[in-house]
Amino acid sequence: MSILVTGGAGYIGSHTVLELIEAGYDVLVYDNFTNSSNLSLERVSQLTGKKIPFIDGDIRDENSLNNLFESNKIDAVIHFAGLKSVGDSLVNPLSYYNNNVLGSLQLFNAMQSFNIKKLVFSSSATVYGKPVKLPLTESTPTGRPTNPYGMSKLMIENIISDLCKSDQELSAIVLRYFNPVGAHKTGLIGEDPLGEPNNLMPIITQAALGKKKVLSIYGSDYPTIDGTGVRDYIHVVDLAKGHLAALEKCMEESKHLVVNLGTGIGYSVLEVIETFQKVNNVKILYELKDRREGDVASCYADASFANAYLDWSAKLTLDDICLDSWRWQKKNPKGYEK
Repeated sequence: MSILVTGGAGYIGSHTVLELIEAGYDVLVYDNFTNSSNLSLERVSQLTGKKIPFIDGDIRDENSLNNLFESNKIDAVIHFAGLKSVGDSLVNPLSYYNNNVLGSLQLFNAMQSFNIKKLVFSSSATVYGKPVKLPLTESTPTGRPTNPYGMSKLMIENIISDLCKSDQELSAIVLRYFNPVGAHKTGLIGEDPLGEPNNLMPIITQAALGKKKVLSIYGSDYPTIDGTGVRDYIHVVDLAKGHLAALEKCMEESKHLVVNLGTGIGYSVLEVIETFQKVNNVKILYELKDRREGDVASCYADASFANAYLDWSAKLTLDDICLDSWRWQKKNPKGYEK
């Protein structure tokens, strides 16, 4: 069975490609390497002993997509490709609507033209906006994202919903996941943000490495356990396995479903820093700063539906996350740069 993975060279995409290959799937990666490196695919090839076929292409390129589907037998699509920084989306909203929404439209058009009926979409908990009640369930109202990144994901979700209503044979599972962190236990693949990282864990690992003298914590007066923001941090390997579980369910039946992928546990920024210091025996210097626009105080999942429907749950702990993240950073101080 052949699976097209858009954005398959990226952080979550590359870990998912690894899980797919180890599960016996044939994989074709489609990526323009804007936010990724083809070295991640070389590392996946090293881990699996199999060459990873890929096409260098943009999901907004109609001709490239049509050529892809015409030249390859594709049974299902896992769609990761898109821009993903909350902060950057506030500065460059048009880029997010152009890449994420327009790109997804082009992909769905091509899938429809070539009768591809199986889709797993990489969405985000940001579609819930500022939580009114926690934990967040799949029935929590959406429509109030606090940033253009989250809004772009919600717009794509709505497009998928309308497509499924128009075509009863289309099977689509939308995965709303929380805060992906960690790296593969070998330290060969992990998170390699371009420029200044925006997410907590790569900032922590760079601070531990000495690339940052002081780690900035944005917001210390939230109504949380210690005043810092609380998030549901899910190990990227658990997340990748969640995509595999969703794909397998998608192949079994024709349904449109939304599923949260999270641990169901919220940790504050300070709790993550303290755990990282403890398990890795390193010291992190940090300073408290004002809140950032677009951030919320707390966000964590109710993952019970994923547990029941996908027979999936997060297995790896915050200790595992901190150990694996630090192993990746130590082995790759410059990321995928040779």
